Amino acid sequence: MRLLITGGAGFVGGRLARALLAQGSLAGSRIERLVLADQVAAPPWLLADARVEGRVGTLLAQVDALREEPFDGVFHLASAVSGECELDFDLGMSSNLDSTRALLDALRWRVQQRGAVPARLVFASSIAVFGPDPAYPFAALVGDDTLPTPQTSYGTQKLVCEQLIADYTRKGFVDGRAARLVTVTVRPGRPNGAASSFFSGIIREPLAGHAAALPVDPSVSHPVASVHLMVSSLIAVYEASRTAFVGRTAMTLPGLNVTVQQMLDALERVAGPEVRARVVPERDERIAGIVANWPRGVVARRAAALGLAPESSFDEIIARYIADCRDPVLGDPAALKGMA
Repeated sequence: MRLLITGGAGFVGGRLARALLAQGSLAGSRIERLVLADQVAAPPWLLADARVEGRVGTLLAQVDALREEPFDGVFHLASAVSGECELDFDLGMSSNLDSTRALLDALRWRVQQRGAVPARLVFASSIAVFGPDPAYPFAALVGDDTLPTPQTSYGTQKLVCEQLIADYTRKGFVDGRAARLVTVTVRPGRPNGAASSFFSGIIREPLAGHAAALPVDPSVSHPVASVHLMVSSLIAVYEASRTAFVGRTAMTLPGLNVTVQQMLDALERVAGPEVRARVVPERDERIAGIVANWPRGVVARRAAALGLAPESSFDEIIARYIADCRDPVLGDPAALKGMA
């Protein structure tokens, strides 16, 4: 089979590609080609695999060529992140909404003009589609049956894409499944433009020996998951039958509902009080305002029916990050230099 991962050189996309290559097949078919499309080059450890092809450029610039390619499946992860979309409305609309529609139309063109079998598509949506609205009480735990009322441009763009994918699926142009990811932590490397970046920073930076600013109150609660869980969840969503996925509406993926204080307590248990002390309160009203409009927790009943469950504790998520830092391919020993 031939697969496409948009955003394939990114953190989640790269780990997804690695997992797919390791298992060698998907939904019972052998993976023969894996195309990674992104604005940056895929890492050498992925390009070294003969099955992998990397393509560099914006998705909008690549979709015309994609019309002629017989992809069996697509993981659509490419996206501008939340903080970027609030600061630059046009960037969010272009990167998230326009690119998604162009991709869908490229896949539709093959079905209508070439008689191709509709490609199976998994879209990485977000729990940012949920938010408080004066007309509806904000549920303590959001889920598949919660009315989406996004309060950010990013969340709105994700919700519109979910509905487009549902309609293209209804029309038989694609076999689409939207999955709402929770915040993935701990992300390695430098902070990105996401408002949620601090959820990784308050763990990553202290472990590396650096101070980390905490822009929100420690009482803030939010659902999080490791990249390992999100990757396995995306694969499970792809492999699910149409019946098992249940309908065309987006599926909420599992997450550990945890407060920032509980995250910091876990950091102290795993790495010690000296590491924990490197997290310094430094309120940022812009970030705090965005996060205040996000869900405090999730319940993922449809995902549970596919056998998916959150991590048991935030200690487990930190331990997975530490193991990744020590990985001979992905790892960076300097990322743990702050540990005793």
